[in-house]
Amino acid sequence: MAKQLTIGIVAGEVSGDALGADFMHKMNALYPNIRWVGVGGTQMMQAGLHSIIDMNRLSVMGLVEVIKHLPDLFGAKKEILAQFARQKIDIFVGIDAPDFNLRLGKALQNQGIFRVQYVSPSVWAWRENRIHNIKMSCDLVLCLFPFELGVYQKHQHPAVCVGHHLLEKLHKDSRDLPHIRQEFISKHRDNFPTLAQIQDKLLCMMAGSRRSEITAILPILIQAMQQLDDGGTDFVLPVVSQEHAQLVQTMIDEQSPTLLPKIHIIYGGADALSISQQAMNASDAVVLASGTATLETLLLERPMVVVYKLNTLSYVLAKKLIKIPYVSLPNILSNEQIGEPIVPELIQQQANGDNIAWHIKTILDNPTKQTDKLASTCQKLRQDSHHNPAATVLQFFQQNMTGHHS
Repeated sequence: MAKQLTIGIVAGEVSGDALGADFMHKMNALYPNIRWVGVGGTQMMQAGLHSIIDMNRLSVMGLVEVIKHLPDLFGAKKEILAQFARQKIDIFVGIDAPDFNLRLGKALQNQGIFRVQYVSPSVWAWRENRIHNIKMSCDLVLCLFPFELGVYQKHQHPAVCVGHHLLEKLHKDSRDLPHIRQEFISKHRDNFPTLAQIQDKLLCMMAGSRRSEITAILPILIQAMQQLDDGGTDFVLPVVSQEHAQLVQTMIDEQSPTLLPKIHIIYGGADALSISQQAMNASDAVVLASGTATLETLLLERPMVVVYKLNTLSYVLAKKLIKIPYVSLPNILSNEQIGEPIVPELIQQQANGDNIAWHIKTILDNPTKQTDKLASTCQKLRQDSHHNPAATVLQFFQQNMTGHHS
């Protein structure tokens, strides 16, 4: 029987939980005897993780927001490291959340633990000098996108493009939209009796998966919906929990109660991610906050408008540091491939109801103008991403072990 491996794994938010669970399943399929310890959400726990602390303690976004939570983040780091020491982990895998995970990795330096950062920090976008810290904090970086490898090759640090796990799961639905929409409505008829009446157009509006994003972005989406409400348009708003559903409902009720009959708020518990994917897939177009959801929309080849709004101080700081012209993955990828952006990005002041409504109307007049470019960007991305993350980690870990013993 294979020697037991103890793997410490830490994810800090919902998208990291999905990525972590996918990695754990792949790893368990390749290596039969693994004990998992660390931090994750529902999906990782179902895959066999013994979770040390509540993942939500690590889900903090924005420079200013993080400062408020520092004492608790330091506490969390101490608890995790103590548990790793007790369990004598062989491998540490930090899933995304680089600010937190690279600190953990650095603290594990020189302990004979093989350290992996799964999801590259955005060194290709800003603060390239962080590469020196990355080199001290991990032994291998698993990149999601081919354009990220350049900076690691330049600084001679092991990195492999494993592709995003969504590449396997999400593909364009080749059926016609009315058919997809009808199926979506039937599936959710219990929650939403009014969904049966969608006549004309369905727009998917996504304010983000964190409370802070919803309070920043939903008011702008409500303004846009007021302008797009032409009698024949319905709106679907996927959220990650009942608590967020209530928050969204309250905000709409306060800002524009007349919209409520046209708005369908849906959430799916552990199924939250696939619910939002179903909603995007059934919609004519998607308006969403920048993030992983833009990749989902790209892979489903649905037309989109991306909005992004940070607290002013965080934005001013970020703007000074960032050296790439786009914030959304579809544009970063297409810029590498075809040298131009393919989706509208509305940032800070530009992110307002008027602009969103104008862009959505433009898209609805000629959707294929955007979808053709989304399709070619997808195709290229799939060609360039083909390594199994679990096999890659095992291979490098074993090489590392023989290197240490030789």
